[in-house]
This record gives sequence, structure tokens and C-alpha cells, in this order.
Amino acid sequence: MVDLSTEYLGLKLKNPLIAGSSGLSATAKGVREYEEKGAAAVVLKSIFEEEIMYEYEDILREASQEGVNMDQFDYYDFELKSGKIKKYTDLIEECKKSVSIPVIASINCVYSHEWTSFAKQLEEAGADALELNMFFLPSEFDRTTEEKEKAYFQIIEKVLKEVSIPMALKISYYFSNLGPMIQNLSNTGIAGLVLFNRFYSPDFDIEKLEVVSSNVFSNPSDVTISLRWIGIMAERVNCDLAASTGVHDGAALIKQILAGANAVQVVSALYKHGKGHIATMLEALEEWMKKKGFNSLSDFRGKLSQAKSSNPAVYERVQFMKYFGGAS
Repeated sequence: MVDLSTEYLGLKLKNPLIAGSSGLSATAKGVREYEEKGAAAVVLKSIFEEEIMYEYEDILREASQEGVNMDQFDYYDFELKSGKIKKYTDLIEECKKSVSIPVIASINCVYSHEWTSFAKQLEEAGADALELNMFFLPSEFDRTTEEKEKAYFQIIEKVLKEVSIPMALKISYYFSNLGPMIQNLSNTGIAGLVLFNRFYSPDFDIEKLEVVSSNVFSNPSDVTISLRWIGIMAERVNCDLAASTGVHDGAALIKQILAGANAVQVVSALYKHGKGHIATMLEALEEWMKKKGFNSLSDFRGKLSQAKSSNPAVYERVQFMKYFGGAS
């Protein structure tokens, strides 16, 4: 028997496959199903700071139109946020009663810092770890690059002061200096980095002349972005690395571990193929390890990372030479 166990955020996992944050992990029933199908841990559906903010702004606008005394809104602000957090802490508590695998709470952060004190409540509800999903759109013209990047460190510092459970940071690849930024973030005291988060992408309906959503699910080809950066950053960071986006089968799971990932998050493949696909992916991993003579993940983790590669320059190549370099 091969050993699929790994460690991520200081948590002992029976295998490297984590069910990532999504609507499939929004209920205790969904989390139980994940455990039954073989997931090693679950990241709960994110609580969105942005959603709370917009809901509050809608209430504020309606109240202003109705002539409500605006001095009361410190109270309503607190009540609205507390209500959202209470539903989330209830979910954590119910999940912890239902499953034995680690339950990771997820917060989708924007610029506001004052509400980070609620992170303590997520810990008290029983969350085994906390994942901060942070992304500031590069098209935001009223903030400088320095201001945007500084916000990451400010939020991390505030949350780390509130909680003692391990914290992971899920980021995008939209940084002007991605490698050093990942390295600097890993030195803040966080326990892990998740590379990378997936975004809403707009498209156009040319018949209705409307902006609509596009590519809700990732594609298998998307795996190459995180694969490159897991491979580059392995052994260059002071925290664990988890790979995310584009992991649709056992081969992609294997590739991310070869690159250096401690764990791998999967979402789109489970929407497309069902939660039973977890077992299929893990069986592929186990069979491959047997064929290659690997007894544990540590036997091959990071084997193809840049740090251990016989040709590290391949990670730096950004232009096609072989396929598009010839004359037409």
C-alpha cells in the first residue's frame, strides 16, 4: 500500500486532495458528502466581505430615501454583519459535529479592515484553519500598486493578531513582481499560500447587447499557470503551498505534487463529474505511484520543481520557440 498522507497548514491530511471553496461546500450535508467521497479536507464556501458591504449600502440607500434617522446605522451595520457571521459560525459548528476531516473557513476580503475581528468568531466556532481569499482588480485606477500590495500585509497582520489557528492566503497572479511578492507574503507568519484564485470573467451577449458571465468553470489547460508558479516557488517560501484552478484529473493532481504542492484544491471537476470523481483522481494517483515505485508523496514532491530541475531555464521561458518560430 502506498501512503497518500500529507501535511498542510500543520494539519494531518489523509491525502492531498482538498475540496475547494464553492457552493458545494455551503452546507453541512455537502461537507459530509465530501468526506464520504474521500476528500482530505474541505474549504467552506466563502463569506464575502464585499457582499456584506453591498447589502449594507442597499439598506442604507433605502433608509435614506424613507427619511430614517441615519444615526441609527452604526447599530444596523453591526446587526447586519453579525447576522451574516452567525450563519457562518453555525455552519462551521454543524460541520465539525458531522465530519472528522479538517474544516477550513474562507473569507473573501476587500479593502475594509475593521471587520477582521470577526475572524476570531470563526476560530471559536471550531474552524481548523482560515483561508483568506484576496484579490484587488488591477484596473482599479484610484489606488497605486504600492497601496494595493500594502493592503495584503495590513490585512494579514490584523487577522493574525485575532486568531491562533493556521491561516492560508489565496491570491491571484496579478502582481507586478509575482515571485518576490509570493516570497514576501510567505514571510508574514501565514501557514500557507494557495496559487491561484479563480475569477468571474465577463463576456458579451451580442444579441441582447448585455454583459454576461463566462467560463464559470475552469478548463484543464488552466492548470499550467499554477503549475509554473508552484514549481518556481517550491523551496523558496516559508510556508506550505497549495495548488488551485485547472485540476480536473489524477494526472493534474500528480503534476502539482511533482511541482512541489503540499496539497491541491479541486472545485470545477467536482461540479462537472460529481463528488465521486475524488475517488477516481486518488485512484489514479495511487496507481501511478505504484507504477513508479513511490511509497509516499514525499518521495516525489517537488521532483520537477525549478529548484530540483536539471533544466531550470524552462520555467523562465515565456515565448514559443519550437512551435511558432519557423517561417510561414
